[in-house]
Amino acid sequence: MSKLTSQLFASILVNAIYEMKNYPVILVNTLISPLSFLVLIFFVSRGELLGVAILGGLIMTMFQSGMSLQADLSHLKNDFKIQEMVVASPTGPGVYVAGMAISELIYSLPALTILVVLFALFVPVTALQAFAIAVIILLMFLTSVSLGFALATISSDIVQSFGFSRLITTLFSALAPVYYPLTLIPEPYQVLAYLSPTTYTARLAQALAGFAIVPIETMILDAAVVLALSAIFLYIGVRKARWREK
Repeated sequence: MSKLTSQLFASILVNAIYEMKNYPVILVNTLISPLSFLVLIFFVSRGELLGVAILGGLIMTMFQSGMSLQADLSHLKNDFKIQEMVVASPTGPGVYVAGMAISELIYSLPALTILVVLFALFVPVTALQAFAIAVIILLMFLTSVSLGFALATISSDIVQSFGFSRLITTLFSALAPVYYPLTLIPEPYQVLAYLSPTTYTARLAQALAGFAIVPIETMILDAAVVLALSAIFLYIGVRKARWREK
């Protein structure tokens, strides 16, 4: 096993395998959050928005996974002082965060597996469309990981981290038009939806899946916004986060 692989595996072991093995009940939360919204939208729309809700579940799960990184990193940094040990070791912040991000995906595998199966059954897309949807959702995951890392390094308490994580996740993936089309929001209030980066990801995914009619110019603009936000938050996470304590 190479040095890089062992460093990544250590993060996965600490943050995912240990918790999944010793506290399996907490996996229930990763299933309930996206699936509860999906079921709600299914019954309210009488099944008409099932495909849109499945896409929303995937977006929410990936975004929530990235933001969960904040609370986990803060917990390991403030309660176990693991970040201090990592700083003193040859491991850089990039490798450390990459391992932790992968661990969050592994932690979310139960929910992602169910949603991917539902996607394959109820979202009729080509392989190319599915690939494009996967790319933009991964970009949103990268955005939330970068934001989560930046917030974790400046957070001084796990309670504060949970507050940030829950607030941002609720605003960006629950209240934003992720599980339903943007057009269902009354027009005067649609401008508020554009404050959430998940709005652009959701509209792109819905357009690619054929659930929304979006002009090509708007799709290009949405893609540009998603790319720009990913780059901005990645810069903040890499350059502006406090990796070493002063």
